[in-house]
Amino acid sequence: MSTVTLEQPRAAPSRSDPTPGHHRRLAAERIGKSFRGRRVLRDVSIEVIPGEAVGLLGPNGAGKTTTFYIVTGLVAADSGRVLLDGRDVTRLPMHRRARLGIGYLPQEASIFRGLDVENNIRAIAELHTPDRRSCEERVEMLLAEFGLLHLRRSPALALSGGERRRVEIARALASNPRYLLLDEPLAGIDPITVAEIRHLVAHLKDRGLGVLVTDHNVRDALEIIDRAYILHDGTVLREGTPAEIVADPMVRRVYLGDGFRL
Repeated sequence: MSTVTLEQPRAAPSRSDPTPGHHRRLAAERIGKSFRGRRVLRDVSIEVIPGEAVGLLGPNGAGKTTTFYIVTGLVAADSGRVLLDGRDVTRLPMHRRARLGIGYLPQEASIFRGLDVENNIRAIAELHTPDRRSCEERVEMLLAEFGLLHLRRSPALALSGGERRRVEIARALASNPRYLLLDEPLAGIDPITVAEIRHLVAHLKDRGLGVLVTDHNVRDALEIIDRAYILHDGTVLREGTPAEIVADPMVRRVYLGDGFRL
């Protein structure tokens, strides 16, 4: 299999953003959450800055999925706040957060199965780029950037796993997000597609996006991220680089196991 070479992105239309550089981050601060009287998150704080990929990892039941969904807006926090480049978006619904710059890619296939590749991207671009000419230019740019020009007329149902992921990410970028949240991007895929996901995440970072990843496939996840937060029992147990996480005795005891190696 030949690796798809992604084009260097041209500058995307910028959002109006007077935020000082040191406030550019997507952050959850002191998040608390309970379900039916059971406390599942206690004072969880995480952050992602532009140009880095961050993992939200931990054993089953640790609270990582709940934290992830609170950042996206799928679940409301009981306490704490979510900040987007200094703006408090805690009480905003998911679609408002998306308008402000938080992109979300669910684990399940999210492309429109009845459309071809080009129209999948166009459907999102039209919502965010009202000017028809600018919209078409954006569609062409994304098709070229993600190596999809030869697939533009291909039906979504005919795509391979790696091709589908490229289309989904191109669609997500049609809304011009500042941050992209990837939910289980490595689940149930073959090694070739894992390599392509790694390539795509590196490309998103080069684009200047902040990327937040949650995944149960810890080994492959650690290979595509710059930092990780390890959640355990509803709290942040450790934060650090993949090497620091793997070397941490407590993380090995409660999550990775003594025999884990990168």
